[in-house]
Amino acid sequence: MPRLPGEAIADVQGRLIVRREVLMPKLGLTMTEGALVEWMVSPGADFKAGDGLFVVETDKVANEIATDTDGKLLEALVAVGETVPVGTVLGYYEDGKQEPEHTDAAASRDQAGMQPKAGSAKALGASTEERTRSSPQSEQSKAKPSKGLDRVVATPLARRVAAELGVDLHCATGTGPRGRIKVADVRTAAVNAAAVTHISAPASEHVKADAAIALLQEAKKVRPTPTQLTMARRLTQAKQQVPHFYLASEAEVSALLELRGSLNKLADHPKVTLTHLLVSAVARALRSMPSFNRVWEDEAITELPTIDVGVAVNTERGLLAPVVRNLGSSSFREIVSSTTALIDKARSGKLSSTDMSGGAISISNAGMHDVTYMTSIINPGQSTILGVGSIREVFRPNEHGQPVLHREIGLVLAADHRLFDGVGALEFLNAIVSSIENPLSLIA
Repeated sequence: MPRLPGEAIADVQGRLIVRREVLMPKLGLTMTEGALVEWMVSPGADFKAGDGLFVVETDKVANEIATDTDGKLLEALVAVGETVPVGTVLGYYEDGKQEPEHTDAAASRDQAGMQPKAGSAKALGASTEERTRSSPQSEQSKAKPSKGLDRVVATPLARRVAAELGVDLHCATGTGPRGRIKVADVRTAAVNAAAVTHISAPASEHVKADAAIALLQEAKKVRPTPTQLTMARRLTQAKQQVPHFYLASEAEVSALLELRGSLNKLADHPKVTLTHLLVSAVARALRSMPSFNRVWEDEAITELPTIDVGVAVNTERGLLAPVVRNLGSSSFREIVSSTTALIDKARSGKLSSTDMSGGAISISNAGMHDVTYMTSIINPGQSTILGVGSIREVFRPNEHGQPVLHREIGLVLAADHRLFDGVGALEFLNAIVSSIENPLSLIA
């Protein structure tokens, strides 16, 4: 990533150094803001190229942002827990390059920046913000360390759980490689902290404390986590700005369930679930109706080059919707393998921002709950979402008027009215129903 322009300032010895901006990066096409989860380097501390400088969370994915140069963090402007727009100046750092005395600051503007560490999302550039010149005295006062900025090595999921439980990671003992803190370590620290708090007071005080706590808990405001705040804003925006309309139908799944049972009896075939079959049905509908593989973006219609389908997954961090990619030419076995791998990745907290973006449609399967129909909010950046209810047994009359037992699932398609009308959306939903009711087409 190209370096951002900096400005030359004098340090306490009178030498000119290059002060550069630390910006909130853009880690995905739809990212407009991010939450600062952690400063991994304290103001005034040195860092090496490749070291993690800070952690950004967006769409429930934590990204450790690394430096590509040696330097020193001069100032942290944004506090941990704050959510700011892409391009916001988070702080300033010195990149270790010393400028000759009396050199014009403009001559030193040779580009500097930050990038996510390997294994996280790809970095995208952020625009350079307005620069201001500071005196040596003001630079000294700004470089004072802030409380709580000592580096803690922890997994992104552990950081998320710690924020939810109110655990200070500095009080947790890491059992992972090189002392890295894992989720289990956070939970242990939470239990230990609760035990110490309870034991430290006499029994008579516990009763008073419990009563006081009960009164306080009657009306308590809880600050949302950065992830909850981001998702709340994005879903509110999606519901308010995208004109949703809904179509509901039922699909007979007796043949589908029989096919699943037959496939799962094969020794050399990966385990098949209803979700795998639904992904295949939606991908098949997109292949037959490519006009539905598009999204509304910046007052224009974007036709997507590949068939990608999002799948809602319930995890410890909440409901995520990672995207299964390149389904246009995938065999059913490949669809099963790639979907299973992505779901496992989501539940283990290893998703990247790339995994959470793209696609025109997602599937939200509530079949494990006693829900007949589910109407969902279209995910930001997409144009449709399919809500799937649980399997239920119903009697319906046959052509002779005799009751026949059926096993059905309720389907609700939410669509963006800027792109689709009711007739087209009904054809698309019927294409999905047809594939479900004729399941051999899904494995052809």
